Amino acid sequence: MIICRTKADMRENVRNWKRVGQTVGLVPTMGYLHEGHLALVRMAIQKADRVVASIFVNPTQFGPNEDLATYPRDEKQDLDLLAAEGVDAVFLPSEEEMYGAGGGTHVDVPDLSGILQGALRPGHFRGVSTVVTKLFNIVAPDIAVFGEKDYQQLTLIRQMVRDLDMPLEIVGHPTVRENDGLAMSSRNVRLSEDHRSEAVMLNRALDRAQEFAKTGPAIAELEAVVKSRLAQAPSAEVKSVDIRDAATLGELQGALDRPAVVLLAVRFGPVLLIDQRVIAPVT
Repeated sequence: MIICRTKADMRENVRNWKRVGQTVGLVPTMGYLHEGHLALVRMAIQKADRVVASIFVNPTQFGPNEDLATYPRDEKQDLDLLAAEGVDAVFLPSEEEMYGAGGGTHVDVPDLSGILQGALRPGHFRGVSTVVTKLFNIVAPDIAVFGEKDYQQLTLIRQMVRDLDMPLEIVGHPTVRENDGLAMSSRNVRLSEDHRSEAVMLNRALDRAQEFAKTGPAIAELEAVVKSRLAQAPSAEVKSVDIRDAATLGELQGALDRPAVVLLAVRFGPVLLIDQRVIAPVT
């Protein structure tokens, strides 16, 4: 497995692969890898001749009061896991290598970056779209794999790729969960024992929404059902429950009459967890 710490080195390896007609898959990560990340890697390996995983804790997508300083990191463990999966190269740039000095250019998808999680975390998605664009320009992948747990991020990146005519395919991978249903996240390690036991309520709330959706309820009724189930976790600070059009993230009114995505953002102590589920009425 090749470890590339500079953009020039990463580009040179990709050029060598493409020179002999090989396709390239990219799995962008912020490290501290778990089974959810590895599932994305395995999907990329199925779809491309060569696979690059990037590890970069991107400072531009963290707000001033967020957890950049405490975000978990373990480079050696990450490299061991990626090598075991058969990844061809890992892109491991420093902040200086990635952004240089005084860079002021940003990429934004305004229709999607200021709503939902974007409203809770101003500037977050501008940071995401900028760093992902840079990764696409550096690695030049034919496909890139992202998890559906970050549903708004996946929707935003797909629109960015369409709008800017980027020559690659964006592939979504279903949310990978722990045995008790909690969505896998690098932040889970920071949950206290009590908060960890309560956090399973996110998945249970989504299960309830999926079942209730079969009746074609009003959107307001569906939202109330989800909030009622989340209220069973005493420590949960519900930041948002949103039910949006699954394709566009547009607002829905009246009865549920098409596929929708339920988006949750819930804080347990210092840790903000997100989860999602696409649901649909029985037709």
